[in-house]
Amino acid sequence: MFKSYFFVFLTIFLYNSSVFATDDCLNYKITPEITVKSPDWTKSVVQPLQNMDVLHGKVIATLTDEFDITSDITSIEDGFCVALKSVDVTIGYSDFLVQVDISHKPDTCSYNAIIQHEDEHIRAYLSVIDDNQYLLKQSIQSASNSINPIFVKDEKDIESAIDRLNDELQNHPDVILLKQQIKADEEIRNKYVDLNDTGESLKKCFE
Repeated sequence: MFKSYFFVFLTIFLYNSSVFATDDCLNYKITPEITVKSPDWTKSVVQPLQNMDVLHGKVIATLTDEFDITSDITSIEDGFCVALKSVDVTIGYSDFLVQVDISHKPDTCSYNAIIQHEDEHIRAYLSVIDDNQYLLKQSIQSASNSINPIFVKDEKDIESAIDRLNDELQNHPDVILLKQQIKADEEIRNKYVDLNDTGESLKKCFE
């Protein structure tokens, strides 16, 4: 009976010690500095060897989101507090693959008309990031501000704590919602491009 009681008491004591240490780490919570930038982008034009499943052409856009975090590590009596200090985010479109149907020969009137139309789509994609810079920084700042420091007992566990901070940030509801808003905005803007294209440039190529 005595041994069982002692084990329960020891477990509770260790749990409370961990809680106290975690609470102590809240004293080292700081407001992270946020930097947001867009990646350099490239455009490639290809023609699939078989006819495409769209009328003339399309653009495949690659959205990049990279989070590089810097941590602040403070040694306390029972271990270490690992806090989020700064976040450098690269978010935007890094690559555009323009596909033109094989029925249009390179450097012909129709080929160039299609490229011109797909370039409008590329501008639409880029405008999504350019026009939402405030939202990008606000969402990432809000997410970063809500992440508390992590307590670890051993120095060897600091690296895994940094990984946890990064995972918490990238899976934060504000960041997830931000990515959903970007996808919704790009869809709306690309539909607008198609709705406002009368097709006159392409029609003139066959007159």
